[in-house]
Amino acid sequence: MKKPRARMLLTTALVIALSNLGVRAASAVDSTPANCADVSSAAAPATRAAAAPVTVWLAGDSTMANPSAGRCPAGWGSQFDALFNTEVTVRNHAVGGRSVQTWLYESNVSNTKGSDGECVITSPTYSARWRTMLDASTGMKAGDYLFIQFGINDSSSTCPRHVGPARYQQLMTTMAKAALARGAHPVLLTPVAAITCSGSTATKNRGFVNQTFAAGAAAGAPVIDLQTLSVSLYNSQRFCPHNGDYDSGPVGAFFCKDRTHFETHGAQQVARLVAGDVRRQNLPLAAYLK
Repeated sequence: MKKPRARMLLTTALVIALSNLGVRAASAVDSTPANCADVSSAAAPATRAAAAPVTVWLAGDSTMANPSAGRCPAGWGSQFDALFNTEVTVRNHAVGGRSVQTWLYESNVSNTKGSDGECVITSPTYSARWRTMLDASTGMKAGDYLFIQFGINDSSSTCPRHVGPARYQQLMTTMAKAALARGAHPVLLTPVAAITCSGSTATKNRGFVNQTFAAGAAAGAPVIDLQTLSVSLYNSQRFCPHNGDYDSGPVGAFFCKDRTHFETHGAQQVARLVAGDVRRQNLPLAAYLK
C-alpha cells in the first residue's frame, strides 16, 4: 500500500511542477509579442499622412498664359501642371497683354493719366478673374498657392497698361496679402527675360525687379527671380551671339519670332526653372513635384 501511495504523491508533485512551468512559459509567451510589437513599431518608418489636394493659381501675362491658338506663344504656366503629381491642380488665369493693373481691373482702367502720373482707375470693381480667385467657396483656400508674375506690359508709357514703380509694388503686395488672408501661399516672380545679346552674353532686359522683391518682403512672401534664372539659362544654352534668325536653331526652337514669347519647348524649360527654384527654396509645394 505504501508503494502506490508513494507513486501517487510523486505523480502529483510532477503535475504541480509541470503546471508551474506552463504558467511561467505562458507568461513569457504573452510578454514576447508585446515587446516584438514595440520593436517593430519603432523600426518601421512612419506612415506619411495623405497629402491634401492643392490648387496652384497663376496670375500673369502672356509669358505665363496658356496658348490661345497653335503652339506659339505658349506661356510657361501652360507647362507647369505636368511637373506635379496628381494632388496638384494648376489653374492658369494669366492673360496676354495685361499689366498687373489691367489684370486686376480690366476695363476699369482709363486711357488717361492722373496728376500722379498713373492711369486713372474709374471703378474699384475687380476683374472677373480676380473675383474668381477671391471667391470664398470656389476660390483660393488654405494651403493653395498663388504665383504672380507681371512687369513686362507694365513698363508701357501709355495707359491703360502703364504702371509706375510705386503702384506696381502696391498692387503686387495687395494680391499677395489677399492670398495670405485666405490661408494661401503667395509666390512672387520677377518678369522672365526676352532674349537680347551683348556680344556672346545674354543680358537682362526687364524692370520692376526691386519692386517685386519689396512686395515680397512687405507680404512675407517668397520671390523667384525668374529674370536672373532665365538669363542664366539662355547663357548656359549659348543663345548668344545671335545672327537675328529666330526661325531656326536652338533659339528658334525656344522662342517665337518676337524673341519674347516661347515655343512649347521654351515654355517647358522656363516652367522647370520655376519648379527648380520652388525646390531650391524648400517651399512646402516642392513635396508635390515629380
